[in-house]
Amino acid sequence: MTKNLKRYFIKSIIILAVIHLAYFLYGYFTFKGLKNINIYTEFYRFKFYDDVSISHFFVSGLFLLFFLIFLVRNHSRENYKGRNLLKIGVCLLLISFLTFSFFISYSFGMNAKLKTELSENDFNKDKKLLNVLNPFLYGYTSYSSEKLFNYENILYPKPYPVIKEEDTISAGEYPIIENSYYSIDTIKTLASTFDKTIDRADSILNILSFNKEELYKRIISKKVLNDSIEIIFASVPVHPEHDEDICIFLENKSLFSPVQGDSIDKQRYQAAVDRYKLLYNSKKDSLTFTFQKLDTLFRKYNIETNLIPKQLTQDVYHYKDNRDEPLNGIRNNFDRKALVEKFTTVNKLFYEPNYLHPNIIGIYFIVIISVWIILFMFYLLFNKKKNTN
Repeated sequence: MTKNLKRYFIKSIIILAVIHLAYFLYGYFTFKGLKNINIYTEFYRFKFYDDVSISHFFVSGLFLLFFLIFLVRNHSRENYKGRNLLKIGVCLLLISFLTFSFFISYSFGMNAKLKTELSENDFNKDKKLLNVLNPFLYGYTSYSSEKLFNYENILYPKPYPVIKEEDTISAGEYPIIENSYYSIDTIKTLASTFDKTIDRADSILNILSFNKEELYKRIISKKVLNDSIEIIFASVPVHPEHDEDICIFLENKSLFSPVQGDSIDKQRYQAAVDRYKLLYNSKKDSLTFTFQKLDTLFRKYNIETNLIPKQLTQDVYHYKDNRDEPLNGIRNNFDRKALVEKFTTVNKLFYEPNYLHPNIIGIYFIVIISVWIILFMFYLLFNKKKNTN
């Protein structure tokens, strides 16, 4: 390539970089705020429904038109072959990509503005609050679900968590099944020590004519770690149905939205501890204050809500103190679907920014390759004519 052609490509790329910067700033300063984020925010700019996609079409078209005119007019008099043509092809491909990717810079600007309005630390605090309060936020029909609310979901206090064992007392058409619960404990020991202990235990159990299979049934899992063994087993019997220090709100361990990068199990346990302290170790006003923070969070994310913290606190304490009473409903009315969609979208914008929507990837690259082929063919055609003349 000649120096003039190289300079032309560099100037073109600089012009494209300036346009990209303009779209970045446009995305940054026109971001409508956290309240207006929804599932459609996650980015689709090729549908010609807004000023970004429409302007993108005209700006890209005008740039390519003038770029091709000046390229053919001023830089098509050389008889390029082999490696030089390959270099020119690569430059044209880069320019084609940059010409059709202004919307990506717009999204970068929008994301940058989002993170100035909502820091990752604040976002994680909001998640932790929702994770602690999640068992209070279900619709009333969900509280009758045995999958969502059961004793095995209780993680705190001791002797929880527990594991359930079902024993069939009477078989037949209408079998009678008895549920037993055992606390879950862990033993870590050297493999050699474990083998010796098991051998001695077997001998004692045989002398006492005890069914050792019942003992082995208690082992939930056994994991070998180098020269050590970790055994998780069902330990002492627990009777949660008679435990006055638990209620239905402790029987759910689901996280509303896990904090990125932290252990899910640790988050569940910490949320369970904080929830228990709110219900059993703190004053009633503490729970009301926490629900006030929840109400503020709803307004921050523009979630429609009718939640009144004092009323919700009264309802929670009612079912906490009357655990045998079926939970028919608590006054926790808010737009659950909107809250889930909002946090799902903001999560993606933070950790999985989708600058190129999957629905348009194929079309997008087909357009870029097609434009590149057209540019290259035009250049070759006019270069050949000039050389012939």
